[in-house]
Amino acid sequence: MGKLLGAVFLGWALGANDAANVFGPAVSARVVRYRTAILIAAVFVVLGAGTGGLRAIEAVGALDVQTPNTAFWVTLAAALAMTLLIALRLPASSSQAIVGAIVGAALARHSNVDVEGLTRLVRGWVLTPVMAALIGMACTLILGSTQRWRPTRGLARLDLAVHLALLAAGAWGAYALGANNAANVTGVFAAAGVVSPTQAAWIAGGSIALGILTFASRLMYLVGRGLVQLEPATALVAMVSQALAVHAFALWGVPVSSSQALAGGVLGIGVVKGVRTINMRALLNILLGWVATPVVGALLAYFLLQVTTPP
Repeated sequence: MGKLLGAVFLGWALGANDAANVFGPAVSARVVRYRTAILIAAVFVVLGAGTGGLRAIEAVGALDVQTPNTAFWVTLAAALAMTLLIALRLPASSSQAIVGAIVGAALARHSNVDVEGLTRLVRGWVLTPVMAALIGMACTLILGSTQRWRPTRGLARLDLAVHLALLAAGAWGAYALGANNAANVTGVFAAAGVVSPTQAAWIAGGSIALGILTFASRLMYLVGRGLVQLEPATALVAMVSQALAVHAFALWGVPVSSSQALAGGVLGIGVVKGVRTINMRALLNILLGWVATPVVGALLAYFLLQVTTPP
């Protein structure tokens, strides 16, 4: 069971990175307190992983045959890739990190990756921000002109209905995060027979919650406030767009990036508000993280398997 430490490390890194995607808009809009956000996120990410994560776990596990040893190095490589990008303040995708690591390990072992399954996952990565952006644009248009939305300072002046809606959207986003991303944390261990799929789901949820509770503040403001300035109403739109897109792919059994989903939703808002409101430097950093994550994960896994596997 010691080999599961790689999965716990990856889950911790995922939680530290992706809590920003769940509650970042509400926290950066000064609607929800940071401590309240991480407590709600931690509870619902465990529930999401435990009750809704089995479909995606099967999808990741089917990419390549795993042993307990290779599962450990694959998750360690993905966790190191995530941690490096967190240190560089670049939003990273655990889905891309683990898939990149699986591919890198397969190359090192001269194994064959399930191309059809890999294509299905990559297609999900492409469609995620597009779906979220369309949802964000539609919701923004439905709510009306953004010029009528004024930033509200302080919880005392915030409309109670909006406040409760943001809390509910964050809880939903955390649930969807757990359901969708549990596979990235422990899917390879379920495939290797180390734990059952159900055990894998709950272990993943607990490790993601640990990352949320201990190290989520570093990226909480980057996407939520750095890409487009958000008021309470636009924060709600961004969070609903992210939660709906990620939950939809979880139901389809395709692990996707909550970072991409949130960025897509925020960009959808930005398009309606006007392209000039989009922080292009922040967008570039997000895109850089998306490209770097699978590449770094693959390189680390390839290197770790090469140096630890006897010739």
